[in-house]
Amino acid sequence: MNYNRVVCFDLEMCCWNVDGVGTTGEIIEVGLAEIDLVKQEVVKRAQYYVKPEQDEVSLFCTELTGITPRKVEKQGRPLESVIKSMVKNFGGTNKIYASWGRDDEILRLECESKGIDMPFNEFVNLATLYRIQNRLKDKRIGHKAAQEQKGIEWRGDSTQVLLMHTTWRNLLSLCCKLLSKLDLSIADF
Repeated sequence: MNYNRVVCFDLEMCCWNVDGVGTTGEIIEVGLAEIDLVKQEVVKRAQYYVKPEQDEVSLFCTELTGITPRKVEKQGRPLESVIKSMVKNFGGTNKIYASWGRDDEILRLECESKGIDMPFNEFVNLATLYRIQNRLKDKRIGHKAAQEQKGIEWRGDSTQVLLMHTTWRNLLSLCCKLLSKLDLSIADF
């Protein structure tokens, strides 16, 4: 396993606003970027749309994510096919994956329900790592607030749909900052 590289990923799910309460459903997008922690640069990225088996992309979901039913219908593939592409292009159990929050759990539950093998074993929750490094016991912090506290400029408007490349720029900047603090080097392993 290469401890100098991490695959960051982000999921978007079908979502609805029911009586003021947000709910989510099946995964409709997987965004990935592999970063080299030593060079602090993106070495590979991909974006996959997933065609849900049961859920539909709502107007609320489109307004929140920018993902339209048409885009999912035209560009989406079954989750199993997307998982195979992830493993082929980014590596599976031989890679460390990371996200802001518990996207690993969302992916695991959907994979289980559809009889698909989970594409990775090793996972880093960047939100938890941030709280540990900053001694924020029992306090949750959002991605934008964490990034601003680290002095990394937030790009985009959090009240508007963020373009995928802007979202990734934000997440990867914070990931490099958090994981480089661990002082990982090849000699350590």
